[in-house]
Amino acid sequence: MLQIQNNMEILSNLTSKFPTFMLTSIPGLESVHAWISIPFCCLYTVALSGNSMILFVVITQQSLHEPMYYFLSMLSAADLGLTLSTMSTTLGILWFDAREISLDTCIVQMFFLHGFTIIECGVLVAMAFDRYVAICDPLRYTAILTNSRIIQMGLLMIIRTVVLIVPLLLLLKPLYFCRVNVLSHSYCYYPDVIKLACSDTRANSICGIIDLFLTTGVDTLCIILSYILIVRSVLHIASPEERHKVFSTCVSHIGALTIFYIPMISLSLVHRYSRSAPRVVHSLMANIYLLLPPVLNPIIYSVKTKHIRKVIFSLLLTK
Repeated sequence: MLQIQNNMEILSNLTSKFPTFMLTSIPGLESVHAWISIPFCCLYTVALSGNSMILFVVITQQSLHEPMYYFLSMLSAADLGLTLSTMSTTLGILWFDAREISLDTCIVQMFFLHGFTIIECGVLVAMAFDRYVAICDPLRYTAILTNSRIIQMGLLMIIRTVVLIVPLLLLLKPLYFCRVNVLSHSYCYYPDVIKLACSDTRANSICGIIDLFLTTGVDTLCIILSYILIVRSVLHIASPEERHKVFSTCVSHIGALTIFYIPMISLSLVHRYSRSAPRVVHSLMANIYLLLPPVLNPIIYSVKTKHIRKVIFSLLLTK
């Protein structure tokens, strides 16, 4: 009986229901955090200014009040949210070595981080649908993608995000965590947090798999189907020049898909299969996953979309 009581005391000392997590920036480079913060600040500045510029020109320019640009503004809003949701903790570590974060704060950060990721995934599906309608049924483009329908699509993305994310994060509250809670990244990432739990996480795993299927799984299938139909339609065009011209309207969207899905899949694979990989690999992949889309999306669309580029140049030159 005494042995059981001692074991219970040891267990209570090792676990906690209200833990404090320790965030990690780039392992092994703690002494040069001030220098590392310079490129991070530059990337955050590019992400914030680029996406804010896209949002500003789409909202203020009447000529850009079209479905394609509405979806682009949604993408920029999601990228802004993704950047802001992690910027405070990342720069807090690099500038002030502020590594501690409570479970409640961690849950709030994960809500916005994973929420904006799901929204961005949904926006990319909407943009694929936009390209499908524009290429395969151009005469009914404005009749299909009306303003009210675009608003409905945006609300559906938000509702789906809340319905899927809230139960997943609430399941974290009853868990017990080991006292040594060192996370692999400079922000709270759900797979990174859940692996530190000392109690049963089967319900969390099942809910996570369902969410993954209903977001990345379904969205990826919809995007692939859209591009199969687009390619089939483009191949029916007799003129190679017209074929190239039509398909070139998809280049920006394909670029956005590439910089969104490749880092996300790579980070998931690192967490799932590369536990023996150096911690610096986890850290670099995590930062690429978050910073690459918000930094590159405005650049891709500004370079490849003539109308956007023209409006931005005219605004910059008049100031």
